[in-house]
Amino acid sequence: MPRVKKAAPSVRTSAAGAPSRALRRNGVRIDDTFAEAFDMRATALIITAHDRKWARQAAVTMTGFATSVIACGTEAAIDRDMPPDETPDGRPGVRVLMFAGSTAELQKQVQNRVGQCVLTSPGSACYAGLAGEETLLLGDRLRYFADGWQISKRFAGTRYWRLPVMDGEFVIEGRTGLTKSAVGGGNLLLMGRDFASTLRAAEAAAAAVAAVPDCIAPFPGGIVRSGSKVGSKYKGMIASTNDAYCPTLRGSVASALDAEIGCVLEIVIDGLTPDAVAAAMRAGLHAATDLGPDRGVLRIGAGNYGGKLGRHHFHLRELLR
Repeated sequence: MPRVKKAAPSVRTSAAGAPSRALRRNGVRIDDTFAEAFDMRATALIITAHDRKWARQAAVTMTGFATSVIACGTEAAIDRDMPPDETPDGRPGVRVLMFAGSTAELQKQVQNRVGQCVLTSPGSACYAGLAGEETLLLGDRLRYFADGWQISKRFAGTRYWRLPVMDGEFVIEGRTGLTKSAVGGGNLLLMGRDFASTLRAAEAAAAAVAAVPDCIAPFPGGIVRSGSKVGSKYKGMIASTNDAYCPTLRGSVASALDAEIGCVLEIVIDGLTPDAVAAAMRAGLHAATDLGPDRGVLRIGAGNYGGKLGRHHFHLRELLR
C-alpha cells in the first residue's frame, strides 16, 4: 500500500501491472519486482502497568485507529512485550512504535494518544522508548493536565513528571526520542487460490513480521485486504481500491492477476530503519512460502510506483537470498 507524494510522502497504494519475470521458492512464484517505501518520522514509547494485562490494554487502546496515515494521522502498533527487568520502573511493559509523515503530526499524535489512552488507563506509566538527539514532548506537554499539582524530578539527567490522578500518580518521562531515518511502506502482496489459503499464508507472514524488532505491521492483525491505488475518478479522493488486484474485477480492468488467483491480501511494514523493514519483509516472505502452494499462496508480489516516488526499494529477489 504505497503513498501519494504531495507536500510530504503520506499515502500508500499498490502498483498495477504484473511483473514480467518470476522466481520461485518452495513452489511459490515470486514476482521479480520491489516494494517502494518512503522516509518517515518515528518514535517509540514504553508503557508499563502493575501487570501485563493492563500494560497491553493501554498500548492496544493507544494504537487503535492507527493503520494508515491516509486517514489516521499515524501508523502505530505494539513492537514487543517487555519483561520487568527491561522497563524503567521494573514493571511489565509494552513497547509501541509510532510513525508519521512529519514531526508536527507525530508530536500531535503522541500528545493526543498518550493523554487520552495511557494517562487514563489504570496503573499506567509512560517512558521514552527511543533515544535520540532530537526529541518529542511527552510529559513536558502532558504535565499541564495536573493543573499545577505536577511534580518534576530528574534522575541521571532525565526529567520525569508525577501527575496526581484518582488511583494515585501517573509517572511520565519528559521527552522521547525522534528518528527521521524511519521507513514506511514495505509491503508484500500475497496472492492465493481462495480466501482460506491466502489468509493462512498472510497470518504466517504477519506472525513472522511481528517477531522482527524495530518494525510493525499496523493493519488489523498485520494484514490489509483493501489495497489502494493513487487517485480516484471521484473528486477529493486521494486513494481508491486497487482494481488491478481485485479478483472480482478481472475481465473489466487491466488486471494484474492470473486466472487461478481468487484472493489477494497485503502485509504493510513500517520500520525504524531500512534494515528493519528488509528483515521483516524477508521474514514474511519466507514464512508465507514455507507453506507451499497447496496450503498457502500461489504467488507473491509487491507494490511500487516504478521507483519514481519512494527512495527505498526492497527487491524480492534480494530478500530470497
